Amino acid sequence: MSAACTWVRAFGERVVLGGVFALLVGWPLFAEPPKADPAEVYRPSLVPDRILLSIPGDPSRTMAVTWRTSTVIEQAWAEITRATAEPLSGSTPRRIPARTERLETDLFEAHYHTVIFEDLAPQTRYAYRVGDGVNWSPWHHFQTASDKPEPFRFLYFGDAQNDIASHWSRVIREAFQTEPRAAFLLHAGDLINRWNRDAEWGEWHAAGGWINGCIPSIAAAGNHEYGGVPPLSSVLTPNWRAQFEFPRNGPEGLHETVYYFDYQAARIVVLNSNLAFQEQATWLESVLRDHDRPWTIVSMHHPIYSARPGRDNPVIRSLWKPLFDRYRVALVLQGHDHSYMRSGLLGESAPDEPIQRQMSGGTVYVISVSGPKMYDLGWQPFTRRAARNTQMYQVIEVAVDKLRFEARMADGRLYDAFHLTRNADGSVQLHDEIPSVPDRR
Repeated sequence: MSAACTWVRAFGERVVLGGVFALLVGWPLFAEPPKADPAEVYRPSLVPDRILLSIPGDPSRTMAVTWRTSTVIEQAWAEITRATAEPLSGSTPRRIPARTERLETDLFEAHYHTVIFEDLAPQTRYAYRVGDGVNWSPWHHFQTASDKPEPFRFLYFGDAQNDIASHWSRVIREAFQTEPRAAFLLHAGDLINRWNRDAEWGEWHAAGGWINGCIPSIAAAGNHEYGGVPPLSSVLTPNWRAQFEFPRNGPEGLHETVYYFDYQAARIVVLNSNLAFQEQATWLESVLRDHDRPWTIVSMHHPIYSARPGRDNPVIRSLWKPLFDRYRVALVLQGHDHSYMRSGLLGESAPDEPIQRQMSGGTVYVISVSGPKMYDLGWQPFTRRAARNTQMYQVIEVAVDKLRFEARMADGRLYDAFHLTRNADGSVQLHDEIPSVPDRR
């Protein structure tokens, strides 16, 4: 054997023996890779990112898009044209200047740009892109709502909140695979965990990715979207209004956290369960009373009826539930309790004495969680289906004469389902469709 081969063999034996010794005493064999710095991972650039659609008004004729760049970009545009089968390079899109605002976060400053597309045609597919005239995003598609009460479906998510990029991403992507033509994505609050950490918003946008640029999002503000130093802890995260463009038809001072819009056969109402409850009650009565859509769906963060004792919200229940009863709200979609709970029909009753009407009259209340943070469940007499330690998403289909609800687990399997129909007197009837899947309580 040559001297070189002898040296290689001896060196290899030392490496192996050294590795075994290191494992025995707990020494690392190799230095750990450095952890990525959020300030680098989520730094804005010349290229548009965090592209997000939202509904600013009539969804059959308007759509909003927001996006982010570095502060070097001071003027930005969106271009829009009807989507066709031909290459878009031959089209002549309409160019719309953006409204630009500077946002300073804990990591850096960025420019957020907003364009509201107006005068759109109902039930029409559009292509759009955003940029500065040189650096453009890819083209995205979206579809406007119909101006008739056609059936539609949307996706509903409870709290994402923690480990968003690593654990919540699989839920929104599984949901998209289940319902890729969803009309919109409804988030029931606590999209992130810490109101003033831009990296968490970076995770949220990364998890949704290009889905957020093709399907509009609507959202209720959760308690984790608020912060500040007590007693001024009612400060809304500055990212909220920079990146969302919601209807500004709510009470003064609560714009874009309290709002409503009509989507085909439903009126969708979003409430802010963090503050100003009485002011919202006055506004809510007029919004629930003055419409002729077959269905009313409400979303908020804190539950009217919590999934377990000790997390009760009696103030909002005493103010808002009588209005839900009076104006026949069909469905209330909530978060906050980090578990899944679905009631039967809870009708008119004293605020703390829910009456579950099995067949007709009342409202179905749902709590759900889509992220990995979990709480225990408690027994509640009005619960029809519940689950603990389960990441979920929901698919809701709305037609003139029927509303159907599915709750699916993070792996796509169906866990709960029901549908509602209307009686001749306007009250609703509940039809359970609970699958033969073991109860996860």
